[in-house]
Amino acid sequence: LHLEGWNKVLGSSEFPTWFLNSTIVSAVTVAANLVFCSPAGYAFARLRFRGSTIFFLLILFTLVIPFEITMIPTFIIMDKLGLQNTLAALVIPALVTPLGVFLMRQFFVNLPREVEEAAQIDGCSRLGVLRHVALPLAVPALSTLAALTFLTAWNELLWPLIVISSEDKSTLPLGLTTFQGQHTKDLSAIMAGDVITTVPVLLAFLLAQRTFIQSLTSSAVKG
Repeated sequence: LHLEGWNKVLGSSEFPTWFLNSTIVSAVTVAANLVFCSPAGYAFARLRFRGSTIFFLLILFTLVIPFEITMIPTFIIMDKLGLQNTLAALVIPALVTPLGVFLMRQFFVNLPREVEEAAQIDGCSRLGVLRHVALPLAVPALSTLAALTFLTAWNELLWPLIVISSEDKSTLPLGLTTFQGQHTKDLSAIMAGDVITTVPVLLAFLLAQRTFIQSLTSSAVKG
C-alpha cells in the first residue's frame, strides 16, 4: 500500500479547478431540471391542449435517440453561439431532459385530483396549485430526478471531451484522462481520482435514498 496516486492527484494544481467545474455544472444542471421539468410534467399530466399527446410522445421518442447522433449538431450550435470551451456548453444541452419530464409527468398523473380541486375551490390558481400543493407532494419525485440528473452530469465524459479543450475548463472525469497517455497509464493516480469522483455520488444517493425509494413505490400505493 502506498499513497503516491493520492499525492499526485491531490497535489495537481488543476484538481481543485476540475472539482469546482464539476460541482458547478452538476448543480446548475440539477437546479434547471427541477425548475423546468416540474411545470412541463405537470402540464402534460393535468392540462389538455391541442397536440399535447403528440408533443409528449415526441419527447418520449427522443429517449431512444443516441447522443452520438445529436452530438455533432449540438457541437455546431455551441460553436456558432461562441460557447465552445466554456462551462455553459456543458450545461445548456442538459437544461431540460426528456427523462425528467417523463418522470414528473408520471408522478403528477398518479397524484389524486381531489387535493388540487380542493385548493382550486379555495381560490387557488393553477400556478398556485402547482407551487403550494403539487410540488410539496412531489418531493420524492423531485429527489429522484435530482439524484439521477446529478449522477449523469457528474460522470459525463463524452460531451466534455468534445466541447472542452483546456484544462482549466475540464470537469473531473475529463481531467482524470490526463493521467492516461497513448503509451503509458498512471493507474494509481487514475484509481485515486476515481475514488474521489465516486464519493459525491454515493453521498448524494445516501441523502436521497429514502425519498428515492418512496418515489419508486408511490405509484403502487393506493390511498
